[in-house]
Amino acid sequence: MTEQPKKKSLGFNILKNDSTSGHGGYGVGAISLENVSPVFVDIQEEDVFVDVGAMHARSVVEKGIKFLTNEEEVPNGKPYWLVWVATERNESGPYYAGATGCYMTVDREARRGYKLLHEHVNRMDKAMKRHIIVDHMDEKSKVLLGQFLKSHSEEMWNNSKDELKQALGLEK
Repeated sequence: MTEQPKKKSLGFNILKNDSTSGHGGYGVGAISLENVSPVFVDIQEEDVFVDVGAMHARSVVEKGIKFLTNEEEVPNGKPYWLVWVATERNESGPYYAGATGCYMTVDREARRGYKLLHEHVNRMDKAMKRHIIVDHMDEKSKVLLGQFLKSHSEEMWNNSKDELKQALGLEK
């Protein structure tokens, strides 16, 4: 008797634009990640950079690291903020619509790190829903992030809501 091949599951779909156009068929309920970017804040080096690999936990920071859910098990971890930044366009042009920060640490030498995966997924979802959740970040990191976003695109920064600018400590 021959072995039956396993059925392939549909898996998670990442769609560009709205391919369903209201037909209600395949792909309905899938989400688009094209307007979300993962931005890392290296707290110790005071460096901010985008690494799209974080969309699938394959960023330079995360590669080769086994993540644990207990921060005490990674005593020498280097701290980072992974900030999910969502962009949108309105009548004024493109702007930063959502920003949510997630804390993590990485000990390269021990190949271990700390992060809560569910928090990263939920915060990415919140950013996509245009929430701003950065109040738990340290002040230095918020200012670094704000300066990075502003220098990345002055137009997007100017079009962004005052709530984001105030949350990042760049405008009172």
